[in-house]
Amino acid sequence: MKKQVSVGSEFFDDLRHKNSYYVDKTELIYELVEKTDNKVTLFTRPRRFGKTLTMTMLDSFFDIRRDSHDVFENLNVTNNHPEFCAEWMNQYPTLFLSLKDVEGLNFESAFAMLVMLISELCVKYGAIENNKVDSDDIEIFRRLKSKKWNGDKDARYSEIKGSLKTIMRMMHAVYGKPVVLIIDEYDVPLAKAYQSKDMEFYRQMLDVIRGLLSTALKTNEYLKFAVLTGCLRVSKESIFTGVNNFACYSVNSVQFSNYFGFDQNEVKKMLDYYDLSDRYELMKSWYDGYIFGNNEVFCPWDVARFTAKLIADKNAEPENFWANTSSNSILDDFVSREEFEVADKFETLLNGDTITQDICEELTYDQMAASEKNFWSVLLMTGYVSKADKSDGTKGVKLRIPNAEITDLFRETVVAKFERTLDRSAAENFISAMWNQDMKTAEEILTDILWDSISYFDYGEEYYHGMLNGIFTGRGYAVESNAESGLGRLDLRVKDRKNRRMILMEFKRSTKEEHLERDCEDALEQIKNNGYARKMPMGYRKQIVCGIAFFGKVAKIRLMEETV
Repeated sequence: MKKQVSVGSEFFDDLRHKNSYYVDKTELIYELVEKTDNKVTLFTRPRRFGKTLTMTMLDSFFDIRRDSHDVFENLNVTNNHPEFCAEWMNQYPTLFLSLKDVEGLNFESAFAMLVMLISELCVKYGAIENNKVDSDDIEIFRRLKSKKWNGDKDARYSEIKGSLKTIMRMMHAVYGKPVVLIIDEYDVPLAKAYQSKDMEFYRQMLDVIRGLLSTALKTNEYLKFAVLTGCLRVSKESIFTGVNNFACYSVNSVQFSNYFGFDQNEVKKMLDYYDLSDRYELMKSWYDGYIFGNNEVFCPWDVARFTAKLIADKNAEPENFWANTSSNSILDDFVSREEFEVADKFETLLNGDTITQDICEELTYDQMAASEKNFWSVLLMTGYVSKADKSDGTKGVKLRIPNAEITDLFRETVVAKFERTLDRSAAENFISAMWNQDMKTAEEILTDILWDSISYFDYGEEYYHGMLNGIFTGRGYAVESNAESGLGRLDLRVKDRKNRRMILMEFKRSTKEEHLERDCEDALEQIKNNGYARKMPMGYRKQIVCGIAFFGKVAKIRLMEETV
């Protein structure tokens, strides 16, 4: 029996105990210890690139409370470095913390989540509450675990900020060794606070996270080393200022670039294992294209999900797994900002071309929307765009959309932005011109609407279809899309029940502007030949029949002469 594909698994031990398919990234452990001299290491990568699985792998390897030989058996780190494993595996007290769930509607609710998280941490490491530990630390530990400060908010606040160092000091007392500290998604509380648009909430959360991390990372004699992950390096906010031997490895860094994401050989090997090699090119077009350092990689989360889908149905089609996820609010936010003149650049990217931008790797959340440079930097760090080549540096970086999945996500976001910002009066004037059969005015207004929207050159007919559907449904009309009529399906039927009238529309996408007139006539001919307008529904007295052709941002509308 073949191994299962683990979709979304974040816990290394569980994945290994279930004998799930695993793309071996354990060589990172050896490289982290033997090939760097970092006291604090930060890996910044987009979400869905295996950061949490990597961190739980580190936790399993170093944690002195475990025996992890079985889960690392026959993996690269044990096969290639047996002496290293004998020296390091399960030899250090290890404190693992994930901040990805620290969020709330306001600061108090988000801080309460952090308090709960620290309490659960104390329960998890409860064995360190013994007679080797200083009595003052035990008292603090018990308050952290019970979440009780007898109404003393100042003590609650300060002890939460110092909680990691307190727990590490207790671990050191019990085990006699410095602590390996592992913090996953360190910047999520800041990202969530920023997304609330409440800057006081953001400033308060920043103060807490700065205090929590600063006390644990700076001048801490109980720290062996620390590893953190996040989306952004938030250095200007002083979280890492003053930390000795600090190193950040971003999407631009060459070192460690092969440990997050799957390379082409890893994906080919995986598909071959499941007898799916013939689906490689489809997988590549949808989920490859991210360049980290000098490596081109697939999004591992997408690869796992689509592989599982293909195992169930070899003819399954790829889908946009990033759609409808909360992290896409970053893209929505930027697309909606009128102060950035990004429409033409979006258009270039969506047409499959590249743009050239300077990039800033050190961002603050409250400043990331302050400039267009920061805007593109955030999109790069969060995976919505990728470098177009393997060159390093931050000046004049060529950017592109990495693959079909993200192209699809951009299109959805752009269309949604269009629907939100559509000028109400323009839409109403267009509809009025259509009812009055003033097609010259209608096509002028429709062309203006297209020019005012963020668009791209290679529009498909379905985009125009959806746009006109949205214009009419947004004004309360009953709209039937691809409705059965005559010998086929009409693109759009709009019903005005109150006035007993309707509009029938058939769309064509022209390949050249000079073909617009011809394609309008073809649309009308299709309506006529298929009998779409042959019979009006009972109760309706008038129907307006038109063919509409589009070329990029230009529309042409022609009325059927037999309109009644």
